[in-house]
Parts: sequence; structure tokens; C-alpha cells
Amino acid sequence: MTTQTDQGGAAADAALTVEERWANFHRYGPFGLLGIGLTMSIATSQVVGMDRSDWYVVGSLSLAAFVLQVWWVRAMRTRPGPCAASIFNYWVRWAISFVVAWINPFFAFYGACGYFDVERLLPRRMVRPGVVAAVVVVAGSQSGGLPPHGPVGWAVFGGLLAVNTTLAAIMGHLNAKENERARVQAETIAELERTNTALQEAMDENAALHAQLLVQAREAGVADERRRLAAEIHDTIAQGLTGIIAQLQVVAGTADPQQARVHLDRAADLARHSLGEARRSVHNLSPAALENASLPEALKKTVDDWSRRTGVRAEFTVTGTTEPLHDEIEATLLRIAEEALSNAARHAHAGRLGVTLSYMAGEVTLDVRDDGRGFDPLELPARTGTGGFGLDGMRARAERIAGALTVESEPGTGTAVSARVPLVRHDQ
Repeated sequence: MTTQTDQGGAAADAALTVEERWANFHRYGPFGLLGIGLTMSIATSQVVGMDRSDWYVVGSLSLAAFVLQVWWVRAMRTRPGPCAASIFNYWVRWAISFVVAWINPFFAFYGACGYFDVERLLPRRMVRPGVVAAVVVVAGSQSGGLPPHGPVGWAVFGGLLAVNTTLAAIMGHLNAKENERARVQAETIAELERTNTALQEAMDENAALHAQLLVQAREAGVADERRRLAAEIHDTIAQGLTGIIAQLQVVAGTADPQQARVHLDRAADLARHSLGEARRSVHNLSPAALENASLPEALKKTVDDWSRRTGVRAEFTVTGTTEPLHDEIEATLLRIAEEALSNAARHAHAGRLGVTLSYMAGEVTLDVRDDGRGFDPLELPARTGTGGFGLDGMRARAERIAGALTVESEPGTGTAVSARVPLVRHDQ
């Protein structure tokens, strides 16, 4: 029979495995991001007008960045926390990314390293300046490259700088809360193991109860918490940021001040909405759209807003007898609908789209169908669980509440996404 000590050790090992994966990312991730930036720069060198002198600078600094990271990988073994060497590494790396991103905006991939390890490399007093510095490189790339061109370019850069700074601050806050949960969990597991040694006979009598508590601890572990937070950020903040960037790109391409103001107002509305969703994510509340509306009302508004934003004709239909559902059921169906609409906007190139919410005996189904170009589901790359929250994310959300998600599509025939979940009423 599995003992509590064995289960506690397994939970601790799972948390350690996640930490080891993050440590490997911090060691080797900058190499990959530098390689991506260099590859994209080679592919776009003629587009951005890079000449021979630019390549001398880019080549020299890329080599310097590679040597710097090799040195830091070795130094990490003896310097696990913020120190003089880590501060030097962060700011030299940032200076390199700023210069090469000035020459070719695609080097912002390398500049984004600062988002991930600023708290590991810099002391607390330098974290905020470090984040802002990384944001400058990324926002400059998103706005078309540094320096911005003309008043509109500076306006777009300023907007992107504000949005990215807000997003980085929110992610930092969520990460701090996650780390605190992980710390408390580790202390709890350690305390349970010590108690098991002192009270072995009592633990044997309550083995079933302790096993249940440890299973719950594992399910609420660091890896699961990171996936949940990442999915929530993707489904709310990232989609809002995508909409903001789209509006700002329209502003950058128009010379009409009145039209530019309309799109800037839309971007501001999206930013406020995304900020509200982020605050609710921190407190683990339901989506904002469900606060003062039923699920059918929230879905209809979501579909109408999506249709106005994309210009695609979209219809929403309800079948069966409408019932108030459990908060988790409603939140899951709304998030699946939002992700399906986001995928359709990015990939389907559809002319029409229909969303149907059906109440049936014992279950609720949500169907999203479009007449777009479709795809072959068998040709999708396999997911590893470490990135991407499209179809896999929707499927995981449905399965989390004992539901299921199916996708039917063929090239040229459109796509149908169907989520089936249990009908659990609000009062159950």
C-alpha cells in the first residue's frame, strides 16, 4: 500500500521537476530566442534595408550574446540568486538586444528574455526598471521598429509601451501569488512528512483521508497552477492585447485624425476590459461578461462584438429550455466560445459563422461552425503541454468539468467545434 511519505515525496518530486524545467529554460532559452531573432533578421534583411555595416554590428553582438550566455550558464551553478554577476548579465544582454532590435525589429525575440528572468537576475529594487527596459525593446518592435516614425508612430509606440508594461506587471503579480502558493504547499508537504514520522500509527488509521489530501495537494501543485494561470492569461489578456494591436496598426496606417481617434478609443476600451479580466483572474472570479448577465446573454454579446470587430456575419442561437448553470460550467463554455471565435478570426477566413447553445436532458452543448477554409485535424502538430492554448486548451477546459470537445473540419469545408458538458444547475 502506498504510504503518505511516498505520496508526499511524489508531490515534492513533481514540484522539483517543474522547477528543473524552468531552470533549463533560463539556461538555454536565450540561445533559442537569439537564434530565432537572427534567423528572422536574415529572412527580412532586405525588407528592413540592412547593409553590410549593419551585419557587422549584428554579427559581432550576436556572437557576444552567445558568449555571454555560455558564461552565465556556467556561472549559474555557483550564483543561484541575484548578485553582481547576474546584474551584469541582465543589463549587458538588454543593451545588446536594444542595439540589434534597433537595426532589425525581429531581434525583439531576444529582448523578451527579460520578461522571464528579471526577478531571478535583478535585486528587488531593480526589477521594475528591468521590466520597463525589456518592454521598450518589445514595444519598439511591435510598433514597427525603433525609432518610431512621426507623431502617429510615437503614439502607437506609447500605447504599446503602456499595454506591455501593464501586462508585465499583471504577470509579475500572478507569478508572485503562484510562488507564494508553491511555498505554502511545500511547507505543508514537509510538515505532513514530519507528522507522519511522529504519528505513524495514527496515520495508518487515517490512510484514506491522508491519501485524499495529498492527491488534492498534487492537483493544486505548481505545474497545474502555472498551466491554469497561463490559460487564463491567454484567454483574456492575450486576446485583448491582440485586439489592441490590431486597432493600433489601423491607426498607424491612416492619416485621418478622426478615424485614428475612433480606433484609439476602441484600443483603450479593450485595454480596460483586459485589465478588468486580469484583476478577476487574480481573485479567481468568473468572467466579467457573466457578472450581470446570463450565459446566453453573455454569449450573444460576445458573438455580436466579434462580428463587429471582424466584419464577419455571425449569428447566435439558443435551443431548449434555458436554465441557470453552475458558475464553473458557464465560465467554461464562455471561455471555449471566446477561444473558438479567436481561432476563427485568425485562421478560418470565413464569410459566415454560427454559434448555438443547446440545453438538453442532462447536458449542454456549445457548437461553433464557420464556412471558412477548414483544415486537416490530423496534420496539426502534436502538443507537448508546454505551449499553445487553442484546441488543446478548449479540450482541457471541457475535460476539467467532465465534458468533452470534438472538432470536425476538412480543407475547404469549414470547421465545427462542439463542446458537451454536464448540465449542472446553479443551486447544485
